[in-house]
Amino acid sequence: MTDDRALAGELATAAGELLLDIRRSSGLTGKELGQEGDRRSDEFILGRLAQERPEDAVLSEESADDKSRLSAPRVWIIDPVDGTREYGTYEPGGGRTDWAVHVALWSADDGLIAGAVALPALGVTYLDDDSIVEPVEGLASRPRTGVPRVVVSGSRPPAFADEVAAAMAGEVLPMGSAGAKAMAVVRGEADAYVHAGGQYEWDSAAPVAVAKAKGLWCGRIDGSPLVYNNEDTYLPDLVICRPEFTEVILTVTTEGAGG
Repeated sequence: MTDDRALAGELATAAGELLLDIRRSSGLTGKELGQEGDRRSDEFILGRLAQERPEDAVLSEESADDKSRLSAPRVWIIDPVDGTREYGTYEPGGGRTDWAVHVALWSADDGLIAGAVALPALGVTYLDDDSIVEPVEGLASRPRTGVPRVVVSGSRPPAFADEVAAAMAGEVLPMGSAGAKAMAVVRGEADAYVHAGGQYEWDSAAPVAVAKAKGLWCGRIDGSPLVYNNEDTYLPDLVICRPEFTEVILTVTTEGAGG
């Protein structure tokens, strides 16, 4: 049997390849392309999990939430297309690359125990292991200036983004999906990812599993831990950063969180 980490990577990669094919061949764009990608990626991943891990529960953004997961010992947390808007921004021969596929596994005993983030348009999948992260061109939209970078949502940047960047003596870089931003930090193209505009468990589970495995600090903006497989899946804020920036970031974000 394929181990859990390898299965997470296999599913994220294969779903990404499916999404690229849909993007190229469907003739759809915009919202319609995003909806088709979400639906078919979700069907693919859930179908494979039903075959490979029939005893496990699943929480997916694109499927009805079966609350039986709350008593399940293992739950797969899935985002079939993280960054649907970015995925749908496509023209023949090109399109945005800052979208992802998330596949994570949560255990009642140990929390997140496997995670994979695929960036299909860049041809790379990251796992929660100790493998060396190779550089890939195309994720960050402009060259490094030599100062720390803080990546934030392009559509919902937190109110304290500029203050965080100033505290780090750095700059703010807007980007697309949560997975793309988190992997920018994993790869060293950015030094921190801060978010406070609303997210759900599937937005952060796989990126956090990968980021923690690569030695990054991950938590909520008030410094508390990220907890998964809750009855309410709303998990609105997030910090992923290089450990040396944790204290200075939390000094700003805890105040923004009302701490």
